[in-house]
Amino acid sequence: MKPVAALLLLGGNVGDRARILRRAVEALRRVEGVRAVKTSRFYETAPVGPSEDPYLNLAVAMDTTRSPMGLLIEAKILEAAAGRAAGPRWTARPLDVDVIAYGTARVRTPWLTVPHPLTAERAFALAPLDDVAPAWKPDGKRTVRQLLTALNPGADVVRNWP
Repeated sequence: MKPVAALLLLGGNVGDRARILRRAVEALRRVEGVRAVKTSRFYETAPVGPSEDPYLNLAVAMDTTRSPMGLLIEAKILEAAAGRAAGPRWTARPLDVDVIAYGTARVRTPWLTVPHPLTAERAFALAPLDDVAPAWKPDGKRTVRQLLTALNPGADVVRNWP
């Protein structure tokens, strides 16, 4: 199978966030059929949902011979290795890994939707994606950079983490 360009978004708001994200990226680089091409800077963002603790996020652009579901399985393995337990959506967690894009594929299953349907509306996703894929069009019309500029996130919404 010819490699496909894919985008993942990683984030977490429990524990040593930077260490957990770095370990997840290192683990991704060891997955057969995955080659991490580029990693964004860290971005600290306000939580979505009931959690009060800020998230640390980063994006990974990669080439992969894994299928979209294969990437989802690897994402769930990474989350479990970081100590994430099953629970309600949008709660505090050490690691959350989302498959954001898989080439030009459109995937819609009960477990995975690609491209991720809310990417174009979320500054916490767009800011790190701007580092690795600024020309990608999450909504099929506007680039990551155009969408991020339109959202105009303030310093309290998305901050480049030290």
